[in-house]
Amino acid sequence: GPLGSPEFPGEFYIPPEPSNDAIEIFSSGIASGIHFSKYNNIPVKVTGSDVPQPIQHFTSADLRDIIIDNVNKSGYKIPTPIQKCSIPVISSGRDLMACAQTGSGKTAAFLLPILSKLLEDPHELELGRPQVVIVSPTRELAIQIFNEARKFAFESYLKIGIVYGGTSFRHQNECITRGCHVVIATPGRLLDFVDRTFITFEDTRFVVLDEADRMLDMGFSEDMRRIMTHVTMRPEHQTLMFSATFPEEIQRMAGEFLKNYVFVAIGIVGGACSDVKQTIYEVNKYAKRSKLIEILSEQADGTIVFVETKRGADFLASFLSEKEFPTTSIHGDRLQSQREQALRDFKNGSMKVLIATSVASRGLDIKNIKHVINYDMPSKIDDYVHRIGRTGRVGNNGRATSFFDPEKDRAIAADLVKILEGSGQTVPDFLRTC
Repeated sequence: GPLGSPEFPGEFYIPPEPSNDAIEIFSSGIASGIHFSKYNNIPVKVTGSDVPQPIQHFTSADLRDIIIDNVNKSGYKIPTPIQKCSIPVISSGRDLMACAQTGSGKTAAFLLPILSKLLEDPHELELGRPQVVIVSPTRELAIQIFNEARKFAFESYLKIGIVYGGTSFRHQNECITRGCHVVIATPGRLLDFVDRTFITFEDTRFVVLDEADRMLDMGFSEDMRRIMTHVTMRPEHQTLMFSATFPEEIQRMAGEFLKNYVFVAIGIVGGACSDVKQTIYEVNKYAKRSKLIEILSEQADGTIVFVETKRGADFLASFLSEKEFPTTSIHGDRLQSQREQALRDFKNGSMKVLIATSVASRGLDIKNIKHVINYDMPSKIDDYVHRIGRTGRVGNNGRATSFFDPEKDRAIAADLVKILEGSGQTVPDFLRTC
């Protein structure tokens, strides 16, 4: 709550009347849910030498007043575990490798201390020489980080820019050439700008790799290396890596690019959120459509349905729309403008159901996702964890339903049993015998 509430005794904060800009910019984001207090019981593992002490409140985080003001306007009351541990590590100038389950507040964990540092220790802004570079695997996640950064930098002089593929290079270049303190980018488009020398890294003080495991899955490991080892990269920058899982390749990259770093793991790395009620049905491929209609007939609002193929996404969206469930879809073959429109329609409730391929399974923070349905199961358990993490975020209740086809999905059965057991869910008998 605002300063002066029981969490912040001794100080009083009166928020100014919000402008239209403020109302728009602070309307996004997720309010912490009824189980938010349970976050205090999540196991936290921190390793490294001389690790800074975690914070308990945003006001004890040594953040600039304008950042604290925007934290309050955003409705953030108590830091999440990843924020408690990461903010002091980043503020103290250390490199960081952080693993935390999706929906745990990672974006604010790196943006708050970074933006505060830029304000506390201002460097002259040079055109095409960003002071912060944040790399994320998908356009949607990049846009989301951009909106969060604008929110926390509101009414400061900091300039935030974004570059991603699938849209006009010229328009993005016009924005970048005006100068940006912070550039948020997808790897391929960032390297386009770098190869044309529109962006160089001489002034880069912070490099953030967000969803680093996802970037590996999507084949961006070479791009990440090119960025990190670029000839123009400022030697004394801080590197921060965030990941929901910690595979060997990420461990190697951490060893390669992070200096004297702190490792933070929140909860069981790669585990699923216990605030999501998971239900698994045994359904063969011919029975999936009728089972989906049955489930949506009970409650369709705020449902994401994950499918395997782009063609399947479009087909299912058309089929459900004919059955009077307003449905849209998002996948890699849709134009960027179509993807953004689909997300807008889903967020504002004009479309009750969003059909998605795995392009949308990570990083999307949408307030009203009540239900995630795995129409087609993913082949890897990490993708299952990320998909169901679209709901039950920041302590809110969520629901995930999955269609398990014994012929096709047998390989994931043992991992699925572990995930269900680890998050205290009921394991159906057919899964144990698979």
